[in-house]
Amino acid sequence: MEQKNLTELTDEELLQEAKKRKSAVITNAILVGFLIGVVFYSVMKNSLGFLTLIPLFFIYKLTNNSKYNNQELENLLKERGLK
Repeated sequence: MEQKNLTELTDEELLQEAKKRKSAVITNAILVGFLIGVVFYSVMKNSLGFLTLIPLFFIYKLTNNSKYNNQELENLLKERGLK
């Protein structure tokens, strides 16, 4: 299935996409919490090193990508008067 642009979606499809993104936000929060735990354990066990920076990079990518996608979706929902 091809990925459609958000502006091309119907109102019903847009609301379904909002539900999917909401569950993705919860999943991202769990992953970020786990990665913060890994960083904390790594710092306490070995001090700050290269392997500690890898989870920090993943945390940055998870939070940064989801923020822009959710803002675009919220703006489109407000524009159409759906939420």
